[in-house]
Amino acid sequence: MTVVADRPATTETPHEFVKALTLMDATMLVAGAMIGSGIFIVSADIARSVGSPFWLLVVWIVTGVMTLLGALAYGELAAMFPKAGGQYLFLREAMGPLMGFLYGWTLFVVIQTGTIAAVLVAFARFLGELVPAISPDLYAWFPHHSFATAGGPIDVGLSPQRLVALVVVWFLTWINLRGVREGKFIQTTFTTVKTGALALLVILCLTLGRNATAMAANFKGGQFFGHVDLGSAFVLAFGAALVGSLFSSDAWNNVTFAASEVHNPKRNLPLALALGTGLVTLLYVLTNVGYLFTLPMAGSPTATTVMGHGIQFATQDRVGTAAASVLFGASGGTVMAIAILISTFGCSNGLILAGPRAYYAMARDGVFFKKVGELNLRSVPASGLVYQGLWTSLLCLTGTYGQLLNYVIFAQLVFYALTTTGLFILRRTRPDAERPYRAVGYPWLPGLYIVLAAITAIILLIADKTRPQALAGLAIVVAGVPVFLLWRRAESA
Repeated sequence: MTVVADRPATTETPHEFVKALTLMDATMLVAGAMIGSGIFIVSADIARSVGSPFWLLVVWIVTGVMTLLGALAYGELAAMFPKAGGQYLFLREAMGPLMGFLYGWTLFVVIQTGTIAAVLVAFARFLGELVPAISPDLYAWFPHHSFATAGGPIDVGLSPQRLVALVVVWFLTWINLRGVREGKFIQTTFTTVKTGALALLVILCLTLGRNATAMAANFKGGQFFGHVDLGSAFVLAFGAALVGSLFSSDAWNNVTFAASEVHNPKRNLPLALALGTGLVTLLYVLTNVGYLFTLPMAGSPTATTVMGHGIQFATQDRVGTAAASVLFGASGGTVMAIAILISTFGCSNGLILAGPRAYYAMARDGVFFKKVGELNLRSVPASGLVYQGLWTSLLCLTGTYGQLLNYVIFAQLVFYALTTTGLFILRRTRPDAERPYRAVGYPWLPGLYIVLAAITAIILLIADKTRPQALAGLAIVVAGVPVFLLWRRAESA
């Protein structure tokens, strides 16, 4: 196997990354990148798919176990390669330049930029709850068109909501252009606030929001387990239901992209991965317990009350808002909208901060635009931030973010499994390499993670509901092969 050594993209590199991220900052980057709007929304679709409170909780527990197992395995790789680039470097070192590039390519094209676009449009949508003029309706004066795709219609154009998303993209990009200290201040502050708010929601749901009607409907008799036929149809439905919870728990690996800016990364990166994913997993499971204490699982789409809709048919799938309405009455929607604005703003900042560090590592290897491999006067990859902002803006304007996220979940699982497989490869090919931290439970727990990720990916590939998006995600990855060859040819010319 050929290993590509780090080499400068230019003859002189006057600026270096600043080690400004403490263990607290790194942990908040993990947790903040994970917590967006998903935990407040996706439980409705999961509830419709699995049909009982028990299986709703199992979906979130399985997701949490997978996330924790992945984070524990990545900790060893992060401690081995504490440099900017993270997962891109892990794949490059274990499986060669092509595999590293395919991950970096997919990261830029859809994983990072598509997630930022989706989260910020969610931000704008909930801002529209407070300011009705911020609507999803496309401006008639701006060029617009609709296209039919396998993932659903794509409406190209500009709306008040998309305009808000564009403004926030560039505001946060500007903040991060000013330096990592400015970016980490936003990240740590907003993550602290939103984790506290989510914990408060859990406490209130389990105490003040405890509803006798909901409790009887969800936990008495056979209601908790439901009447589920555990056949192949349910297995496929369960796998498809994992898409929402996995997306809500994704981006935990982003801290590895910024490894060069973490104090004592060989110690703090594994700790941040474990602490951040553990915190969010606990909060997510408890939040769903809180939902079940406050709202009945089953409901009707034609009901006229929050309780009547239940979790399954919460208005526009806003389960968090429905729970807040039980707690706070008519003002519940406003309270939850503010909470989600804080959550999505902080999540977007973490994604915007981390992504360009991976593109930086790619550029240093000669497989991305050369300027992206340089740092500005404030020691941040300015060109990478700008390119990321431009592509994210395009995704906001095309409205393809939702479809792209569905497309890439399959590919993301494949890359997580491949990266963890790289842990086994490196144990064999570099047995004497320094390993300040060794993966807990090796080889059994990392092996279990690979199996779980692979099974979930296979289910997504064969289930009718998710097959088109999984195949499209695979196509995005494969499309990176000729792009890689072109980059290498241009670099050697």
